[in-house]
Amino acid sequence: MTWWQSPGSVSWAVLIRLSLAGVFVFEGYQKLVYPDVLGAGRFAKIGIPAPELMGPFVGWVELVCGLLMLLGLFSRFAAVPLIVIMIVAIASTKIPILLGQEWMGFSLRDLDRYGFLSMTHETRTDWAMLLESIFILLSGAGRWSIDAWLAERRTNQDATQPIAE
Repeated sequence: MTWWQSPGSVSWAVLIRLSLAGVFVFEGYQKLVYPDVLGAGRFAKIGIPAPELMGPFVGWVELVCGLLMLLGLFSRFAAVPLIVIMIVAIASTKIPILLGQEWMGFSLRDLDRYGFLSMTHETRTDWAMLLESIFILLSGAGRWSIDAWLAERRTNQDATQPIAE
């Protein structure tokens, strides 16, 4: 039996939650603090509609959902907007790289090369964050989380309740 399988050890979910929090908390914060470079200004260059609205909105969603992942609180709920953000990020910034041209109004970044291999290289972090978010959506936050503590507390309260006749 290995350390990740033994009872009481750190679960994969906590490691994945920490990875998600480590990216989304800081990326969301930077979208809010540096809007011209990473928030609304970047969204305008990409071709995201209403960038002055979507930049701060996405920044706050990433920050709040990242913090929820860090705590393991409402993790499955927090995974859903993160999945949407990553799908939009891949569609708006990586599909043009795959095609080598603008796509559906999304601009093409200036790179040395385009096509499948370039797209896979550029999307590695997006892909990891998407799959990690899907993992948390499907598996939950794991045993080292506020979600697990609340579920255990509810179970214990239900067990102490008298049976209604």
